Amino acid sequence: MSYRGDELHPGDPRHKLIVALDVSSAAAAQKIVAAVGDSAFTYKVGMQLYTAEGPHVVRDLVASGRRVFLDLKYHDIPNTVGAAVSEAAKLGVSMLTVHASGGDKMLRAAADAAKATPNLMVLAVTVLTSLGGSDLEKIGVRGSVEDTVVRLATIALGNGCQGVVASAREASTLRADLGDKFAIVTPGVRPAGSHAADQVRVVTPAEAIASGASYIVVGRPITEAADPAAEARAILSQIGS
Repeated sequence: MSYRGDELHPGDPRHKLIVALDVSSAAAAQKIVAAVGDSAFTYKVGMQLYTAEGPHVVRDLVASGRRVFLDLKYHDIPNTVGAAVSEAAKLGVSMLTVHASGGDKMLRAAADAAKATPNLMVLAVTVLTSLGGSDLEKIGVRGSVEDTVVRLATIALGNGCQGVVASAREASTLRADLGDKFAIVTPGVRPAGSHAADQVRVVTPAEAIASGASYIVVGRPITEAADPAAEARAILSQIGS
């Protein structure tokens, strides 16, 4: 039996899994979605796929009953970001990202633009999982990665964002400092034994959920697997209900 993403039981672990469609064509994306089948219903469309194919790939996913996490990391002047969020809402996306470092006015513009679409979640990216402490130091950011993540998350939540994007290595601190009334989306998740590739702050699916993550983003371990559906099911078994 086939389900739509919005018909899943709230306790279904498939709510927690986001599959990253980091490919260069709609055909490749559709092949992954078909291969994953009912093992996942939320898909990340990022800069690579969106630049290659444009908004129709998002519309097609939404029309097929999938939920879309539009990960374009908006970071611009408030008016521009607010307008972009309004356009994303028209596409029917469920989640989208802005950069927390865009500041109060930009974050507030994004959150305000999303208010007309109650089920649209605005997530603020804190520190990319490809960055470590030395990288932040080079660009003039003082303090540890953890301190920076908490500071940016505090700003984002204070300006109306419903959640943040952060490594699971900071998730437990975010929960301890800021509570549990917001979503944490965790990229850089790799099943035990997987190669970290270009990620620096990586954790396993089970570690991410145990640390307080609401959702995990998994790309290559699923999309490049011989059996993507089986790999997705294996990850679901690790994160439980």
